Amino acid sequence: MSGAPIGDEALFAPAAARNGSAILDVLRGILPPIGHVLEVASGTGEHAVRFAAALPALRWQPTDPEPRALGSIAAHARAAALPNVLAPIELDVRAQVWPVTRADAILCINMIHIAPWAATEGLLAGAGRLLPEGGPLFLYGPFRLGGGHTAESNARFDLDLRFRDPDWGVRDLEAVLAEAAGHGLHLAERIAMPANNLSVVLRKDGPPAPSTTTG
Repeated sequence: MSGAPIGDEALFAPAAARNGSAILDVLRGILPPIGHVLEVASGTGEHAVRFAAALPALRWQPTDPEPRALGSIAAHARAAALPNVLAPIELDVRAQVWPVTRADAILCINMIHIAPWAATEGLLAGAGRLLPEGGPLFLYGPFRLGGGHTAESNARFDLDLRFRDPDWGVRDLEAVLAEAAGHGLHLAERIAMPANNLSVVLRKDGPPAPSTTTG
């Protein structure tokens, strides 16, 4: 892929370079063969162009609430010049109405632990509104399981996050799943990833089966 030289607005995250290949391996198995992928909290935009290049039949919609991130995403997209990467749009997941009305799949990588719990609630509510039956919501990052951290490094990371902002922190997966259930989303897969992270795949439930009760 080739395009314009990358501009000064482009940001780079070492974590994106480290985890991109492992995440892409999972995405190949869970994303639909064609369709529209909404990426929530795209950050630097490095994942968007990497995944879009590897999965050219999918149209990628990057988003972020931060102007600096939106500039970085646009810079990476211009440099990559991929026809299946759409212009980034501003999205605050806590909003009641999103600037996107439908998505075949939704990705959210390394967001919910560096945002208030209200952002997780908003993300799950939005996914419940937008996804079709069986559509995946992919979450990636560190999680607590059974009330405890999965590694000492995650415990230290959690303390650092909460020191930086008391509303941040590594989330209990059980709490995320309980909230997801209220929006018609169920756990489909939980995959151990490098560096004590998890890939969590939620899928949208279908309509309830018709009642067979006779009155």
